[in-house]
Amino acid sequence: MSMLYSASETVFREVKELILSGELAGGELISEGDIAARTNVSRTPVREAFLRLESEGWMRLYPKKGALIVPVADGEAEHVVSARQLVETQSVRVVSVRPHARETLVAALRANLIEQREIADRGDVAAFSAIDADFHKMIVAAGGNPLLDSFYASLRDRQRRMTARSISRDPGQLSRILADHTALTDLVETGDADGYNTAVLTHMRQVHGLGFEGTL
Repeated sequence: MSMLYSASETVFREVKELILSGELAGGELISEGDIAARTNVSRTPVREAFLRLESEGWMRLYPKKGALIVPVADGEAEHVVSARQLVETQSVRVVSVRPHARETLVAALRANLIEQREIADRGDVAAFSAIDADFHKMIVAAGGNPLLDSFYASLRDRQRRMTARSISRDPGQLSRILADHTALTDLVETGDADGYNTAVLTHMRQVHGLGFEGTL
């Protein structure tokens, strides 16, 4: 049983990463056989992994036809951006009045930016979407509210998928995201929460191809 669970967990993680990185695009139909061959396992752990992915909303199973990768839902990007803006800005407001916390956060963000540049130079979309999510998560964590931290973590997978899709469509986003992240770090360093609020909204809406009417 433990070996079977291990195989199922491995397939689950691998297929979910393919979805989050955009290698398996929304609307694509895949089969148990395809994934079994790709991961070099039998169909049983693949079936178990598919059921788990369906329960989490990443795919929809159709008997004898395969599994459909669920596309990003209409309006989902808007909702994710709105939630992220509120949580991130609140965290910046908190650290803006805590000099030591702000200094520690800025040092971590600048270290993260170095990694971002290295990954961007390699053009690794999956890795970049992950470190992009880490950048924003660090800002939220610095606010010291475990409930907001947990809530924000629940958005991570959706955030990664949206970012990877955007970069795949327009590789030029890599340099723009890096420039935005540098500017956001500067705003955190100066404790400018209002400036951060405006800048992070603009950043996220541009990255995810959203309009601006009625948002500012």
